Amino acid sequence: MTSRGGLFAVKPMQYIILTSRGGCFAVFFSLPVDVWCLSLHGRAAHGSLYVQQELEKQYSPSRWSHRMAADDVIKAHVKAVKEGTDRARGLAQTLLDVPYGEGDGEKLDVYIPRTDSLDVNLVVYIHGGYWQFLSKDESGFMAVPLVDKGVVVVAVGYDIAPKGNMDLMVSQVRRSVVSVVQQYSHIRGLYLCGHSAGAHLTAMVLSTDWSQYSVTPQVKGAFLVSGIYDLLPILPTYVNEPLKMTEEVAIRNSPSRLVPQLKLSSSGCRIVVAVAENDSPEFRRQSEEYYETLKARGLNVTLEDVANADHFSIIEQLVDEEYRLTKLLLKMMGNS
Repeated sequence: MTSRGGLFAVKPMQYIILTSRGGCFAVFFSLPVDVWCLSLHGRAAHGSLYVQQELEKQYSPSRWSHRMAADDVIKAHVKAVKEGTDRARGLAQTLLDVPYGEGDGEKLDVYIPRTDSLDVNLVVYIHGGYWQFLSKDESGFMAVPLVDKGVVVVAVGYDIAPKGNMDLMVSQVRRSVVSVVQQYSHIRGLYLCGHSAGAHLTAMVLSTDWSQYSVTPQVKGAFLVSGIYDLLPILPTYVNEPLKMTEEVAIRNSPSRLVPQLKLSSSGCRIVVAVAENDSPEFRRQSEEYYETLKARGLNVTLEDVANADHFSIIEQLVDEEYRLTKLLLKMMGNS
């Protein structure tokens, strides 16, 4: 990194967050061209508007889909997961709005195979939506191919922003997993799957110090699909407007900084980090770097780069038994 008159240039695909005593932060973000970024005091330097625009673009997944316009791909995504969930409710026995805590948003939807066997695998699904959109009510779609294979699927609800903040959401998903383990202690294996913001929350579950809880969940496998594992880059973007995260909150809730705890808590877990070919470069970097960090720690982790998929279709296709990630999940559980 070089400096000139208090301004800094950065190498490709890097960013730095700095804070001043006044609490303002400056984001240094790489661009395809040599652009000077923000000063230490938060004053705009040459090109800072372009930097802000690039950050917004990088963390706007709908703008990277090759299938349709940004607004259309979001509408299509909601339609796809809602229709998939409706299909799942027609195929499975369901227990809806099962409480795992006292809060109004602390509910689970359970999709149960039509079998008398108690020796079943269970997958907990944590939805995405940038911590401010979607709910468990559209999150049962992956049960479509799984219940037929004797797998229980649990869709987790949590208080999205602005009602919920990041610390609360992380606490809620952790408590939801504890509740599942307590209610379904007979299961053969516990697996987690999360998409986008849900992948972040799933990684936070894997990074939990379970000594603070009544049980220690033994998670056998986890699918982290197109997630964000370092929250610092999104602080100055539109994503953070309802979340209102400070730098301190972002740091303590970034899985990339909690890998030592993950190794202590989830060393026996098989982790799949999946990313879409048409995710943005920043989303791809986040997945690739998190995978490399886990691998360097000796964890059982693989990286799945899903061709011909975008940020939304990579998870929507879990309704299909023949989809690459569905087959990989079933194989991991021994249900293929």
